[in-house]
Formats: sequence, C-alpha cells, structure tokens
Amino acid sequence: MLVRHQLLHAAVLAPNGQWLAQDRPESPVRVLDGPAAMVELAAEIQHRIRTMRNRIR
Repeated sequence: MLVRHQLLHAAVLAPNGQWLAQDRPESPVRVLDGPAAMVELAAEIQHRIRTMRNRIR
C-alpha cells in the first residue's frame, strides 16, 4: 500500500520474513525485521506527512 500511494519506492518481503524497503530509487535499502518494523515505518511516514501538513497550514 505504501508503494502504491508512492510513499515508498519499493518494499519487498524476503523469504526469511524481513522486509526490504527503499524510500527513493537513489536511497539505500533498509532491512526491517518483520511486520512490526514495517508498521513502525508506516507510522513514521504518517507522522512526517501530518507534520508537513500542519506546517503548511
């Protein structure tokens, strides 16, 4: 969902249960240890979006 809405460039589930995530094509790949870490990343993105919206207002 994060990739579909262009909040992440790529997110791939590895066979060992880790997630490989990349913010932009030129950014380094982040290794996330399981679904809980992916949820934390989504929360970080949501917080960043909300913070930017509040600054614009």
